[in-house]
Amino acid sequence: MSQSTKKRKLDKRLQDNLYFDSYSDVTIHEEMIADHVRTSTYRTGIFRNRGAIEGNVVLDVGAGTGVLSVFCAQAGARKVYAVEASSIAEQAVGIVRQNGLEDRVDVIRGTLETSELPEQVDVIVSEWMGYALLHESMLNSVLFARDRWLKPGGLILPSRAELYVAPISDLVVEDRLSFWSTVKSQYGVDMSCMTDFAKKCIMNRDIAVSPVTVEDVLSHPARFAEIDLHTVTQEQLGSVRGAFACECFGSACVNAFCVWFTVTFPGGDKPLVLSTSPFQPETHWKQAVLYLDEPVDVVQDTKVTGEINMYPSEESARHICIDMQYTIGGCKKHSKTFSIPDGYSEGLHQC
Repeated sequence: MSQSTKKRKLDKRLQDNLYFDSYSDVTIHEEMIADHVRTSTYRTGIFRNRGAIEGNVVLDVGAGTGVLSVFCAQAGARKVYAVEASSIAEQAVGIVRQNGLEDRVDVIRGTLETSELPEQVDVIVSEWMGYALLHESMLNSVLFARDRWLKPGGLILPSRAELYVAPISDLVVEDRLSFWSTVKSQYGVDMSCMTDFAKKCIMNRDIAVSPVTVEDVLSHPARFAEIDLHTVTQEQLGSVRGAFACECFGSACVNAFCVWFTVTFPGGDKPLVLSTSPFQPETHWKQAVLYLDEPVDVVQDTKVTGEINMYPSEESARHICIDMQYTIGGCKKHSKTFSIPDGYSEGLHQC
């Protein structure tokens, strides 16, 4: 195999630099702050836990612009350590100053793993979730912070994550595939042979991050994994797996699976849930769509079962791969592995 076609594993330092550099531009922070579901749920979750925060010390892991640190200070924290590795930390300093919180919020520029804090903390807050929950997420850093800096019995916000899956019928993809059969009637050129090529291009091994409409979902969601941030280990994140089973609502064509997540904040009369479900208002995470190689027709109560395994790519630990084994109705079991393509290292992140 030639050097040019070999898989290349990105150096961890390069992986981290590329990741942190992506947070140095205003666009991604604008998208996150403008995500009302995300930002307002975090604010509510923090203020619901005012009793644990007031007068205590908080660590904000991957603080970004520092908005969560400011929320914690507003909730009465005695001290907030806002740790941020990217250059956006400079803007966080300005935001803290503009809100008159310099005496209570310390912005620390650096990675969590290399930063030193002057004391243990009572609370850890972090918005660590990535696409499909684990893609490019900072969860390993949150767990490092938990083990290194959190006092026994301390609070983690959010404290739990859950992953869900459901079969879907993506009608947009169906329209795109059938388009090639309509060209002849419009222009007199038969291009129906393009359908197979289009199918290979669209229904490939990429994890598509896109919004899914409620009408496209063909069953009740099936939870296949749960992560307790107080007890999960970094080793366990090497393979987040689980089984699922669901029954279809009616007659349709399954051409993909949809994966999404929730995170839960403790406190209050009932837990506060931030959901990226297609049944809830859209967030910037949207949903992760996994296309089948071939669509499968289903009817009412057709059983769909399978197993999902999510694990870091061999080429870049920050990139998630999803391995699916599934059976739809009486069809034989199928297996397919997916990953999210990345512009700066196209072709490297194969699972």
